[in-house]
Amino acid sequence: MEEFGFSHTNRRRVGLVSVSLAMVILFAGLFKLQVIDHESLALQSDNNSIRVVPILPRRGHLYDREGRVIVDNRPSYTVSIVPAEENPELTVPVVSELLELDTAFVRKRMKRNMVSWYQPSPIKRDIDFETVAILEEQSYGFPGVAYQMERVRQYPEKEGMESFTGYVGEVSEDELKRLGGRSYRLGSMIGKKGLEKQYDELLRGYEGTEFVEVSASGQHTGKYEDRPSVPAVPGADIYLTIDEDIQLACSRALDTFCCGAILALDPNNGEVLAMVSYPGYDANIFSSVIPESLWNEIRTDSTHPLLNRPMNGMYPPGSTTKFVTLGAGLEEGLIRYNTTFKSCAGGFQFGNRFFRCWKAAGHGVVNGVHAIEQSCDVYFYQLGIKLGVDELSRYYDLCGFGKLTGVDLPGESPGLNPNSEYYDKRYGKRKWSRGLVLNNSIGQGELLVNIIQLAQFFAGMANNGEVYRPHLVKRVVRSDQTSLEIERELSFRLPFSQRTLDILNEGLKMVVDGEQGTARAIQSDMYSIGGKTGTVQNPHGENHSWFVGIAPLDNPEIVVAAIVENAGDGSEVAAPLVSQVIAAYMNKKLGMKKDIVMSVEGEE
Repeated sequence: MEEFGFSHTNRRRVGLVSVSLAMVILFAGLFKLQVIDHESLALQSDNNSIRVVPILPRRGHLYDREGRVIVDNRPSYTVSIVPAEENPELTVPVVSELLELDTAFVRKRMKRNMVSWYQPSPIKRDIDFETVAILEEQSYGFPGVAYQMERVRQYPEKEGMESFTGYVGEVSEDELKRLGGRSYRLGSMIGKKGLEKQYDELLRGYEGTEFVEVSASGQHTGKYEDRPSVPAVPGADIYLTIDEDIQLACSRALDTFCCGAILALDPNNGEVLAMVSYPGYDANIFSSVIPESLWNEIRTDSTHPLLNRPMNGMYPPGSTTKFVTLGAGLEEGLIRYNTTFKSCAGGFQFGNRFFRCWKAAGHGVVNGVHAIEQSCDVYFYQLGIKLGVDELSRYYDLCGFGKLTGVDLPGESPGLNPNSEYYDKRYGKRKWSRGLVLNNSIGQGELLVNIIQLAQFFAGMANNGEVYRPHLVKRVVRSDQTSLEIERELSFRLPFSQRTLDILNEGLKMVVDGEQGTARAIQSDMYSIGGKTGTVQNPHGENHSWFVGIAPLDNPEIVVAAIVENAGDGSEVAAPLVSQVIAAYMNKKLGMKKDIVMSVEGEE
């Protein structure tokens, strides 16, 4: 061996160096474990025996304008799995059997909602007490399984309030990315629709944290005293402009029809008093995981219960917007109060097409006010030609159509206010007839509005041209009892002079009080009503029925708009519904309990 340079002495030296080096490495490792990494390893050790349990805050209540609870919370239990404590071969199968869920679904939920290995990952919400009792009594048989009492939303079922309350559901991954993760985690509940979504950050409050010691078998042994709990902060309570009595009156008015919507608001400040979309749905079903069969049943329902008709139902307004055409003609100097056109004999010939009036026998010669009273289409055809597509569209725009109202609810659709640019894109430049303005002048054709836009326009006429932003929140009260009052906000002014507004308001009155008024059947001896009927052609069935009413007309306090789909004439269907709602409001104001029952009949 010496010929290779390794003597016996050298071998001993190498051995000693190797042993010494190993000892140095060993002691360095021990030093690192016991000194340098002590705190980190102690924390990991704690996490193996300490369960981090989120303390969920009370979600804020929703109240009506008189302090009556609209949306409450009820106690509920949620089953979760703590990943670090699960038995891979036992936990998921036994939980799946207990909860009557597929094992693949449970694993998917566990993975989706996992925040960390040591925090509960929600599997199923709103479980029954019998299941809780089994978990409590047989906890040893469900390693890593936890349950926690939560508060879930309790929504009213039969008053159509889901159209504005919306509902809550589990936050999605897309929502987490969009929100930047602020105070949300997978498994958290978040507002999905309506006020629940619009005011989610105010309503939800802030989560607290509790540290609980857990035995090797997964049983709680008590709070971990070395880490104090962080209390949850309750969400804010929100008081709405909604009047539950008027809301109920709207809901009852619609419940004998297939589909429609009613909106009531105060023209003096834009406060929404009631809002109904019919048919609706039970928002309580979203408090837990919806069975696929139920979801498919709702989604494929031909009456579209998930469609929020006040926000997203787009309809031609029909004769209800003849006031825009009349007002535009007066403001542009094309007509005066007593201006008449060619006599209405049941229709109007324009080019090679005959545009019919709703009344085949015709209305004869009428001025603007009487054209409103009797809803004469021929008068407005001729005025529309004088205005032209773009000028009429400009006035529709100035009156709030084809744009968002700014109501404090998410997802409003703006509608459609067609002009020459729109028609150029749709039909090709100059490849459309200027006769399209005839349809627009009577609220037909491509013109589309939502019921909120129409109600705010009538509110402007009732309020000397001032249009206040429609809103549903009146006051916010935080958990520390500080409050914020929501003030009225002027959105815009109608583009009409006081003289024009006076003429338009005379038309509103004549529709109900005039001898030939299309809604004269809803006259009241106790208070004055103004309004306008509308009947919209529907290629898929019966006509859609419109009416917008204002009361009392001499000092307006309420505007009510109603659309009833596939129902017939505005005077025969929508007008009586609106009169019911106005009667409910006026009876309450006058301290009367008995409802006014009116038999109604009429035209248009």
